[in-house]
Amino acid sequence: MSTQNFPLPDVGEGLTEAEIVAWKVAPGDRVAINDVICEIETAKSLVELPSPHAGVVGELLVDEGATVEVGTPIITFVTDARDDAGPGAVVTAEAPAPEEGGGSVLVGYGSGGGATSRRKRPAERPVRSSVGVIAKPPIRKLARDLGVDLTAVTPTGADGEVTRDDVMTHASQASVFRNIQTPEWGTVREETVPAPQGAPSGLARGLAPLRPSAAGDDRTEAIPVKGVRKATSTAMVQSAYSAPHVTVWKEVDATRTMELVKRLKASPDYADIKVSPLLIMARAVIWAVRRTPMVNAAWIDTDAGAEIAVRHYVNLGIAAATPRGLLVPNIKDAQDLSMKDLARALNRLTLTAREGKTPPADQQGGTITITNIGVFGMDAGTPIINPGEAGIVAMGTISQKPWVVDGEVRPRWVTTVAGSFDHRVIDGDGMSRFVADVASILEEPALLVD
Repeated sequence: MSTQNFPLPDVGEGLTEAEIVAWKVAPGDRVAINDVICEIETAKSLVELPSPHAGVVGELLVDEGATVEVGTPIITFVTDARDDAGPGAVVTAEAPAPEEGGGSVLVGYGSGGGATSRRKRPAERPVRSSVGVIAKPPIRKLARDLGVDLTAVTPTGADGEVTRDDVMTHASQASVFRNIQTPEWGTVREETVPAPQGAPSGLARGLAPLRPSAAGDDRTEAIPVKGVRKATSTAMVQSAYSAPHVTVWKEVDATRTMELVKRLKASPDYADIKVSPLLIMARAVIWAVRRTPMVNAAWIDTDAGAEIAVRHYVNLGIAAATPRGLLVPNIKDAQDLSMKDLARALNRLTLTAREGKTPPADQQGGTITITNIGVFGMDAGTPIINPGEAGIVAMGTISQKPWVVDGEVRPRWVTTVAGSFDHRVIDGDGMSRFVADVASILEEPALLVD
């Protein structure tokens, strides 16, 4: 018998710390290799941490809610030769294939020693249930988490296997775009704590975990800045104070966009896809980028000086308000997608973000971003550019307003398109042309046919 300390591993995101969100085991529990022991939150994603050992849980060394540095022991295991590969052995967890939920499981960590790998356990091979469904354990877990009945899913994998995309697509039929259209969280995002005794009745209650403010005023409580909020604040400050922002906007008659969305919703080809005006907005941005490529560029500082990198591809970011905070996952090579494929990609992106399972890879490498502030009832705004990009486009609420058409005032669906740009990269004429192009597509989506 031996006791093994397990330190918080390097999660492969270039980060140095993470928060222990929830323990999934307790002292005395017996675990197998790759059993989930806890959830950790980094600045980019919520990750399930698998066990590198088989044995019995000894002690939980870190409390839930604590933020610890990489390398800090967080749990101990009691193992013997029958349970584990032995003291000092390295356990390498096998990375899931892309359809198995990529990015949420850590790989390649261990306690040191020679680089050995374990054999794949039978339980990790595709399993056929009593009702004949073929799916790997990670896919079955995903289906359970999303409330999907695997017997109702149409498989597209080899030998009739249900893939991750199959499950996500099935789930999206019933519930997608919640975080973009109407965030469906509780009335309070975290556990509330009572206001101090004797506080004025109108004093807002804070969110747990809270502590007295640095000023010592018991009427004010402080929320620790960590995780996604810490990463967001750092990125926004960096962007706001390094890139000179300029914002332009245009009011748009989006009536024909709303008519197109209505037709797509009624089309059998889109029966299993959630469609919203964001889809047309995304297509409009991709179309406009082709005409003004500099909005899709980036300012790069090098030892030899600065340069502008013009990307001939579009990794389209979608700013998503999630229960974990603001995330900006992106759709890779969005310029190559058809309307239907883009709609499916938006479905998957938003569903994954809402479930808090967006992998770090989906939040990296964006080239231009859309933020849909209209879902919050806002007409327009001056968004801050996502670091590493030169432009961000905001779409305001779409509402009926009086509009002059052919000399007559008529009720029309009207929205506002606003764009913030890095003035080091693009000048006023380019900014204005780009926003005008996006507006022209919202006014007449038939232009996309060209």
